[in-house]
Amino acid sequence: MINPTVDIYGVFVPAFLMMALGAWFCLKVLHVGLARIGFYKITAHPALTDLALFVLILTALSGLFVQ
Repeated sequence: MINPTVDIYGVFVPAFLMMALGAWFCLKVLHVGLARIGFYKITAHPALTDLALFVLILTALSGLFVQ
């Protein structure tokens, strides 16, 4: 089971928040790469595509850290 909080210099931060920030960073890196190859020109709604990618990345990170 994942520890629900992470201690950062005495401040307890939810582990899910840390995973969400990691997923957001991964999404931003992926977004730059996909924009360079023109992926967003073929999608119907780029914002929904970003949301779906964020959910997929967050799910993958959650799956990695939950035992």
